[in-house]
Amino acid sequence: MSGGLIEKQESPQYLRMSLAAAMTLGFKKGLFYRGARLYCINLLLTYNDGCLARCAYCGLSSKRPGIYSDKSFIRVTWPTYPLEEIIARIRERRDRIKRICISMVTRKRAVQHTIDVCGALRTSFDIPVSLLISPTVLRKEDLLAFKAADADKIGVAIDLATEELFDRYRGKGVRGPHKWESYWRCLEDSIEIFGEGNAGSHFMVGMGETEEQMALAIQRVRDMGGRTHLFSFFPEPESTLGDVPPPPIDQYRRIQLARYLIDNNISDCSRFTFDTDGRIVGFGLKRGELDEVIDSGEPFRTSGCEGYDGQVACNRPYANSRPGPDIRNFPFPPTNEDIQRIRRQMGLPCASECARARELSGMVS
Repeated sequence: MSGGLIEKQESPQYLRMSLAAAMTLGFKKGLFYRGARLYCINLLLTYNDGCLARCAYCGLSSKRPGIYSDKSFIRVTWPTYPLEEIIARIRERRDRIKRICISMVTRKRAVQHTIDVCGALRTSFDIPVSLLISPTVLRKEDLLAFKAADADKIGVAIDLATEELFDRYRGKGVRGPHKWESYWRCLEDSIEIFGEGNAGSHFMVGMGETEEQMALAIQRVRDMGGRTHLFSFFPEPESTLGDVPPPPIDQYRRIQLARYLIDNNISDCSRFTFDTDGRIVGFGLKRGELDEVIDSGEPFRTSGCEGYDGQVACNRPYANSRPGPDIRNFPFPPTNEDIQRIRRQMGLPCASECARARELSGMVS
């Protein structure tokens, strides 16, 4: 307190941090379910007047009641800490941190503050920095400034699979500032400036889209040279969609599998088959090939930015589902027991039954 006034805990001097990151850096006590570890420090710019956007599903929406600094985001609390202390804690735990991600909010001043924070982090240690940006307040020149500040990856949270859904939940439907065309144009510019594979989009399953529509959106990003980071919708209390349930688990598993096949060039949307409701009924692979991919467990791990070692660092433990046997994004390699549960969730036979079917097929032929 100075002169009777309480200091504003705002960016760039202060940042909010995910609960998982706060636990990783020792700010908060706690243990992760099944010994999971977070390798990315997820940071969020913070302002007393919050975010200007009004996205129907977002915990930070200006429509959601409460003080911005107290609002949950992606299911968990995000406590606030000084940037200097964050840097000190990261330096102490340098051996376990593989990436840092800075998330913007929709405020014009957040552009320069993102540059300032990124620069401070990159000059403090050699840990790669991703930026989750807000296209609504950006120009192409700002992307060049982000690159000059030594950020190496860009995320654009398009979130919704179709223009109609985007407008309903992020744009005109909620009197929000975001525009579908601006987000896709910003993603295209980001891929141009940062290079193929270094920019991509976030999408969220369960917002009323069909599986075909989501697969087409993921394919569009891949065709542009980007990658997709996938989330399952999880309601934020007191948000506009606070009473809407997450999507059925079988739907999410099919989209996870589709994303993996598309992003890794194993198959593509043109080879998928869909029923009359837009549900995926074929992935364009032979049965044995698809079984091999499923049994690897890789499609069901968290999709996120990698560290220098090429492994996903931003694995966000339990960010879009509660800890338990039915976790939606695995922050570690799924075990055989996990994979058999995934198969049941997708309505598929277990691995032993698949192997027996292939054996019988070979005998018949």
